[in-house]
Amino acid sequence: MRAHLGDQLVVESRATGFTRRDGEIVGLHHEDGTPPYDVRWSDTDDVTLVFPGPDAHIRHLEHGQPGTSRGSSQPDTGEVQALSEAAPPPGRPNPGDIGRRVAVERHRHGLSREETARRARISPEYLAYLEEQPAEPTVATLLNLAAALDTTVAALRGAGADLPPGQGHALLHPELRDLGPEECRHLLSTHGVGRLAVSASDGRPAVVPVNYEVVEDAIVFRTAPDSVPAAAVGTEVAFEVDHVDEALSRGWSVLAVGPASVVTEPDTVRGLVRRAHTEPWAGGTREMWVSIRPTRLTGRRITPADQ
Repeated sequence: MRAHLGDQLVVESRATGFTRRDGEIVGLHHEDGTPPYDVRWSDTDDVTLVFPGPDAHIRHLEHGQPGTSRGSSQPDTGEVQALSEAAPPPGRPNPGDIGRRVAVERHRHGLSREETARRARISPEYLAYLEEQPAEPTVATLLNLAAALDTTVAALRGAGADLPPGQGHALLHPELRDLGPEECRHLLSTHGVGRLAVSASDGRPAVVPVNYEVVEDAIVFRTAPDSVPAAAVGTEVAFEVDHVDEALSRGWSVLAVGPASVVTEPDTVRGLVRRAHTEPWAGGTREMWVSIRPTRLTGRRITPADQ
């Protein structure tokens, strides 16, 4: 039997096969993940040293199924990257976000991992795992961490994630710095959704989000001829992309300014359709491609002053 921090120890009735008790493994005593384990039982919230018997098995964190051994006490680098990049099931938080919020709250209170772990009644190794790896701690562990960090389980889980970004705490010592052209181009090329500022057909200014691609330094997006984004054609426009990390109170933004034109060459249009990463979220028939050639590219990033 080998386990990982965060795995579940499940004890079943040998007669019926039904679960009699389960708990989260919050402490290991051997680097290879063999017993004994420190287990926080889900029914009592008590942490005890457990030497599993024949009626116990491990339910591994990333599979949710018993009996799959990873053969080590920590995931390897490739496994961590795969878990980090995997999309979470609908309605569930990204597992890595909980650990990041725990780390932010711990630093905000000036607590070491050892002190936080002592207050939450978990091992420092498990807290390190929780902060650095994708993990799904039990409700009992979240309750103890919330109490230790003077916050709430809802906050650690990311309640309010659908609220507009920027409502979190500002950094104690923020640094706002300008980005160079190369970094701006790199951030812009990550694709996604950008904000297009145009003068609409009625002459009034408008800002609309569009799905975009970057092709040979040009920003391209699909729209309908009678839409607000189509008003960009033949004018100089501004196009903005940004990213806000609410958990870590940091972020960046890039602003591109330049003329917009409609793409009419058939081969170019077919090439854009082939390489498009996504369909327009707005749906409907949107076959008009608009290209923006930036003549000015600027950006800014907010980070802690000591980084």
